[in-house]
Amino acid sequence: MLQSRALVIALILLLSTTLPEVQSKSIFEKDRRDLLAIPEAIASYFYEAVNKVSPKVSQFFLDTVQSPTVIAARQRLAKEATKVSIMFEQLIEKIKNLWYTRVLGY
Repeated sequence: MLQSRALVIALILLLSTTLPEVQSKSIFEKDRRDLLAIPEAIASYFYEAVNKVSPKVSQFFLDTVQSPTVIAARQRLAKEATKVSIMFEQLIEKIKNLWYTRVLGY
């Protein structure tokens, strides 16, 4: 039971950035590499909420996230998300190229 809780906590707190970063970028921007920004923001807000209620539990969350196993999983997930993001960008470029050449006739 404790391991499953730790795993859920680790997944929730995997990364943390702010939600405004996600809202400020267009999906068609060239340097968009933040597919995990929304889960990061959710984890951050979750951690802050838990910290207000029980600092002891939030410290447990923090310790769990900083464990070597979770850090390795986080790095792997970030690496794979970056690959998916690059492939998505390439797909968008191909669709835009197809649109301009075939549909609009440029």
